[in-house]
Amino acid sequence: MKQRLLKILEQFRNKKILVVGDIMLDKYIWGEVSRISPEAPVQVVHVQRETYAPGGASNVASNISALSGKAHMVGIVGNDEAKKVLIEELKNRGIDTNGILIDNDKPTTQKVRIVGRSQQLLRVDYEKKEHVHQNIERSVIAFFEKIIREIDVAVISDYAKGVITQEICGKLVQIAREHKKAIIVDPKPKHRDFYSNVTLITPNNAEASEMTGIEDGNDDAVLEMGPKLVKYLNTNVLITRGEKGMSLFEKDGNVTHVPAKAKEVYSLIGAGDTVVATIALALASGASLEEAATIANIAAGIKVGKIGTASVSIDEIKREIESL
Repeated sequence: MKQRLLKILEQFRNKKILVVGDIMLDKYIWGEVSRISPEAPVQVVHVQRETYAPGGASNVASNISALSGKAHMVGIVGNDEAKKVLIEELKNRGIDTNGILIDNDKPTTQKVRIVGRSQQLLRVDYEKKEHVHQNIERSVIAFFEKIIREIDVAVISDYAKGVITQEICGKLVQIAREHKKAIIVDPKPKHRDFYSNVTLITPNNAEASEMTGIEDGNDDAVLEMGPKLVKYLNTNVLITRGEKGMSLFEKDGNVTHVPAKAKEVYSLIGAGDTVVATIALALASGASLEEAATIANIAAGIKVGKIGTASVSIDEIKREIESL
């Protein structure tokens, strides 16, 4: 098994993964906090530096790039300054941005986090969640049709910020199936019915609970949720369960529980993006769903030991596999 996983990992390089979804700019304002404002009972942050990183669906693309894959990003930005910063950050990571469209009626989704003494004090969001216009929908579908032959696997990264509509999802699944390309979805429960007939969905415990109406409380609940989603959506289902690892439910009835390796957790931010990126590259490299889930579980374990949205590297996964 170990040698097989290492062989799959070696195939990651230059695999082409298309990511469609809600792209965001993560901005961090770092500063020192030493006093309370005389104007109101709030802390005063003396700003020392500002940093930027791709967020949301663009963090999936960033993870793919960090794992030596070739990421093609499809999403929506506003015609604003944040767009310029986000596209520059993506290009700096080697991500293809030709599929990014401008919507003049929306701002670029941006999350600004103010951090003092390594502790997040406040988050400010810029976003408009309304669904995109029909002309944007048509452009997304047209780009997907144009590039589908070039890519190995497609990912839908749904943050419910307006990009993923029923029309877009339905057409993407249809086109991917026609070209025999796997399509993986990181879902939002409110869009559950959009995801019929995809290759795999990757909800976490809470999302699976919301999508099925089954209360999340114990292992038996997961054993109910998985098969219910498989049957309802005609898809394979990977439920990510934090410190309990992952549970894979396949359409043929196979159920596999992948235990997590005990690690100190520093941050859960972006762990789901790491999982989806790793699975997409593994499937593109000839892995079975079980093998892909095993590698993704290792990657997630590494990810939660890092601060913020820091990416995982192939060498880090390789070392973990070798230590099994």
